[in-house]
Amino acid sequence: MYGKLAFRNIKRSARDYLVYFFTMTFVTALMFAFNSILFSKDVQALFEVAGIMAAMIGLATFFIVLIIAWLINYMIRFMLEKRSREFGIYLLIGMKKKKIARLYMQENIFLGVIAFFLGMGIGFFIQQILMAILYSMIQMDYHLHLTFSKYCIFMTAGCYAGCYLLALFQCGRRFKKMNIRDLMSIQNENEEIRESHEKIKSCLFPISVIFLVLFAVFMLSGMIRGVGTAASFLVGLILVIYFFYLGFASWVGRYVRKKRAAIYKGQNLFLLRQFSSKLKTMGFTMGTLTSLFTIAFLGCTVAMMFNDYQNQILKDKFPFDIQVYSGSVEDDFADEWNVIRENTVVKDSLSYHIYENETNQVNAWLYTHLRIFATTYQKDDGTANLEKIQENEERIFCDYDTYMGLSDYNHLRQMLGYPVIQLEDGEYAIHIKERIVNEVRGMEREISVKGINGNLQFTDYYAEPFSQDGHNGGDYLIIVPDEELSGMIPYYSELAVDIQGKAPQDLGNLLDDLSDNHDFAGHPEMKGNNCYGSDTIVTYNAVNLVRDNIIPEVKYILSSIIFPCFYVGLVFVCIALTVLSVQQLSDSAKYKYRYSVLFKMGLSRKKIDRLILKQLFGYYLCPALFATFISGVLAVYMSDKFIFYTGVHTSVFQYFGIAFVLFFGIYFLYFIVTYIEFKRNVETT
Repeated sequence: MYGKLAFRNIKRSARDYLVYFFTMTFVTALMFAFNSILFSKDVQALFEVAGIMAAMIGLATFFIVLIIAWLINYMIRFMLEKRSREFGIYLLIGMKKKKIARLYMQENIFLGVIAFFLGMGIGFFIQQILMAILYSMIQMDYHLHLTFSKYCIFMTAGCYAGCYLLALFQCGRRFKKMNIRDLMSIQNENEEIRESHEKIKSCLFPISVIFLVLFAVFMLSGMIRGVGTAASFLVGLILVIYFFYLGFASWVGRYVRKKRAAIYKGQNLFLLRQFSSKLKTMGFTMGTLTSLFTIAFLGCTVAMMFNDYQNQILKDKFPFDIQVYSGSVEDDFADEWNVIRENTVVKDSLSYHIYENETNQVNAWLYTHLRIFATTYQKDDGTANLEKIQENEERIFCDYDTYMGLSDYNHLRQMLGYPVIQLEDGEYAIHIKERIVNEVRGMEREISVKGINGNLQFTDYYAEPFSQDGHNGGDYLIIVPDEELSGMIPYYSELAVDIQGKAPQDLGNLLDDLSDNHDFAGHPEMKGNNCYGSDTIVTYNAVNLVRDNIIPEVKYILSSIIFPCFYVGLVFVCIALTVLSVQQLSDSAKYKYRYSVLFKMGLSRKKIDRLILKQLFGYYLCPALFATFISGVLAVYMSDKFIFYTGVHTSVFQYFGIAFVLFFGIYFLYFIVTYIEFKRNVETT
């Protein structure tokens, strides 16, 4: 009997909670699809760093489970309040409280079970899409095939069931404390607008706006520096998000009560009354939704940043097919040559030296002039603090300035398809990373490069990709005629190889196996000449570089950031829009009466439809536009720093622009569904 009643209740309220049901289905599908990457043996076997992806998705899942638990708890509590009179009537006709609670739990469990199994079915399809995208990003072939992992299923089911059971347990405890009077009056309490201290509350609105303007100015101008200042602003921002709605609702209410002329234009009085009352009863919820939208925007923005980086920069970070470093200037790379010849077809190669002349004036200039270092390595008078530079253990630049002979340089340029350069006797050039080439223009006037017959004359800067993350210098090389090398000291050795076709997947590991050392740090022969340049955010340095092995691995590492950020952003957007939709659809019965009164007063059906559209539009846009402003300021600031530190050629507005389009695409779908259902509910007789 109770099972039939529960099923009938679900059918009756299905239309109001259809958006919630589909969101839970979609979230379950996403959770299963992303969790499948955690337990995929194929993914785990791809790279030694495969655990990074698992850790990042696991972290994202943790936060998503928290927000899903909030959504389920919110929806169960919300549905209880909306049906409180129904449950009060059940008590009046003699049903026991335990049975009513059990009935309500059966309804929610039944709804959750259907959403779970439907989501799991869709999840297998999304899983294949995710795997295909992942393999495409890391430049590997993927053949569609279904994989079943019991651990993935158990993890998804455990997270899902845990969220539901916790919410039902809390709801059950609340239900036991209620009596008939509480159940019959709880809906009226929700609708009651408490107006007290409205003048003081309304002041929070302009104060919030002023704080937001200051936040934008300080953030975009770069005036927020230091962890303490940034933390203070972020805490203030969180408080402002909630205070804003409290102040805005009171401000709108006072505006209406003052009977300004604008409220009598069209249906403004009706809309403003509805909007003000909704904000007063949902102020905290609207603040939470704004926070979710903001996180979703930023998550998508960060994902777009790293996706753009891997598409633009990676191919330039490793221009040579194979490059091998040795700290010994006598190394002939014989062992490496054997491995390379056994596994590849060599088209061209060069074994060469990087030189030094016991000067570090270029290094000192970069330490004291590049924006990335600010004044870290400067004395009070602005000159270089050489002691602090020498104490620096990060090895951003080598201990001495790095030089290369013209013949070796032109040979390497030909291998990469660049035109050769010409240097006359007594001249030099500088090859430097494109990311900082504009910052260093003018350096040539402040340094003096000594040759065997006096100072050399500067000719030009070159900034093509040239493997300058520790192999061909750290950020730069000074190019001199070969005759000038006689007065210099070989610093370290390099081997560059151009091969035919793609390198085998294990070639990098075979080269690494030749030495116990797999990176620059700690090798006795490399002390003093190991450096990796001034790149930040994304850095990669190793003794052996095999482009066809490294690029997929680095792309996989970047995908470990891209996938979870999209995952979090997509789920947060859907959850926030679900709350907005369900709130409006569940109130449609109440609005039905109000719109019927307007119809009887002479308002046409067309105007009522337009009024519904305005009401929903204002309600939907309020948290969305607020979140757009906050996340837009943060995204532009983050994009500017990302472009500066990585050297990508992208507008500071592009990443947020893409996130904006994706967000409002999903927003539009939810809005259209809500509008159609709301209008249908209002128009039904």
